[in-house]
Amino acid sequence: MKRFITILLCITFVMESSAREFEVRGPQGGLAMTVTLPKGFDKDTDKCPMVILMHGIFSSRNIVPIPALARELSKRGIASISFDFGGHWKSEGEMQHMTIEKEISDALAMWEYAKALPYVTEIALLGHSQGGVVASMTAGILSGRGEAPAGLVLIAPGSVVQDACRNGRFFGAEFDPTDPPAYVKCFGIMKLGREYILTTQQLDIYGTAAGYEGPVRIIHGSKDNIVPMSCSDKYMDAYADNAELIVVDGENHMITRRLRKVVGHAATFFEQLFGTGR
Repeated sequence: MKRFITILLCITFVMESSAREFEVRGPQGGLAMTVTLPKGFDKDTDKCPMVILMHGIFSSRNIVPIPALARELSKRGIASISFDFGGHWKSEGEMQHMTIEKEISDALAMWEYAKALPYVTEIALLGHSQGGVVASMTAGILSGRGEAPAGLVLIAPGSVVQDACRNGRFFGAEFDPTDPPAYVKCFGIMKLGREYILTTQQLDIYGTAAGYEGPVRIIHGSKDNIVPMSCSDKYMDAYADNAELIVVDGENHMITRRLRKVVGHAATFFEQLFGTGR
């Protein structure tokens, strides 16, 4: 009986290990991802554009608004990749070791993966909250390499995280910004590491983002009480004439009040950009 249980445990371990094989890896390890294709799409014969979708801090590819965006893009003939950043949910790593720079590395790894897919024609980026910061800086870095994304959508881009780290206040946690502890607990449970706090203070967010000169749409809810509208205003200044700002009346930061409207603004931007149509 003991021998049987040992064998069963070994088989279970192998199956779980196999289930956790990752196609893309970032600084913290494997990145869990979901590829959503247009209905009826044949990867062997068809081609389409793709959008890489990036969630916010402490969030996931399976949390609003990412799944709704993937579904709507699919309806409009656009594929997407959504993924959990390192240290988040189903991806490898620990939240405490997450930094924006590491998340940019995750995004660049996803870019390389998408670029290698034979059925993908063009690639654009979208980010919500901190994912917007990552998407904007990734676009700027890629532009410096001569491979700028086709387009960029930022939903409530959370550059306010830099002010929070500099001021020593972050989602309920208070700390000395010049000498933070190994980690602080945000919302009483989420560990934010010392490395994140110190490195975020030094980021050139808008300067890096400004390296991207392609089309940008910024979407921000008028009732967002987490990321102030001033963050989107600063992005507008950084992008000069290349961006448009859409303010969604009554929407909050988590995109739970006007989800269809926000998703519609994002999807229409990409539909017009790629010329896919319904």
